[in-house]
Amino acid sequence: MIRVTDLNIEFFDHERPETVVYDFDLTLHEGEIVAVVGSSGSGKSLLAHAILGLMPSNAEVKGRFDFLEEPLTEERMKAVRGNEIALVPQSVNYLDPLMKVGKQVRGTERSKHALKRQRELFLSYGLQEETEDLYPFECSGGMSRRILLSTALMGNTRLLIADEPTPGMELAMAKKAMEDFRKFADAGNGVLLITHDIELALEVADRIAIFYAGTTVEEAL
Repeated sequence: MIRVTDLNIEFFDHERPETVVYDFDLTLHEGEIVAVVGSSGSGKSLLAHAILGLMPSNAEVKGRFDFLEEPLTEERMKAVRGNEIALVPQSVNYLDPLMKVGKQVRGTERSKHALKRQRELFLSYGLQEETEDLYPFECSGGMSRRILLSTALMGNTRLLIADEPTPGMELAMAKKAMEDFRKFADAGNGVLLITHDIELALEVADRIAIFYAGTTVEEAL
């Protein structure tokens, strides 16, 4: 599904490079959930941003990304990002503050099928139909995370990158999200779960990579 080979990430501040991720390798197969577990500030979220080509201008990314056994070039990433590869971001600020959340979840889809799918997802996460007419500032943090989850599960996604997807959620909703990730992977897709919560990861992940000081120090089944 996705293979990351020899990933190194450097940031340049006042012409002094700082390596924050080094010699990182990861393979995720179809039908798998792989969790990258590490403490806050360990740099694990940079993995998601590097795969998706969302790094700031003062960062240099070296390494190779392959998606479905083909190189994930910059041009190909633009084509698959938000379609075949979807992100559940860590920050709820990814929601557009000027657009109602239902329209954001549906994206460019205007069909009755898209509306039905959006409402089914909202209902499954305890979001009532009227939620679709709210703006992000009218939603709580937990609601916003559930809306972001719904967005990622709307389309024809093959790879789901979930970056700390559950903080602020009630435990029941967090477990529901993990169950949905498991179903998504079991359908032949893949989930890269980036989290600090090893207990939650252990419930659903096929493999866990322990991330520390910019690289993987141990991988467990």
